[in-house]
Amino acid sequence: MHFVIYCLDKPNHGHVRAESRPAHVEYLKASAAKIIAAGPMLSDDGEGMIGSTLIMTFTDRSEAEAWAANDPYAQAGLFESVDIRAWKKVFPAD
Repeated sequence: MHFVIYCLDKPNHGHVRAESRPAHVEYLKASAAKIIAAGPMLSDDGEGMIGSTLIMTFTDRSEAEAWAANDPYAQAGLFESVDIRAWKKVFPAD
């Protein structure tokens, strides 16, 4: 089942994102087979990172929640909020 993990950074926490990024990238690499799409959300001017959006495959919601909770960004306290929603891919068709 697919899930969207939508995370918003706490204000003024760019330093936490920068410090945690290497561990976060390694965590993503270890989960590469589960990732459909992943990347940072940007400020309207495209200059700053303000959050993360991931679309991933998990067995169920509890697996998605556990994965999100163990993300080094989450462990470092970067996120103000994390929203996890089941998602159905329609286009493009596989």
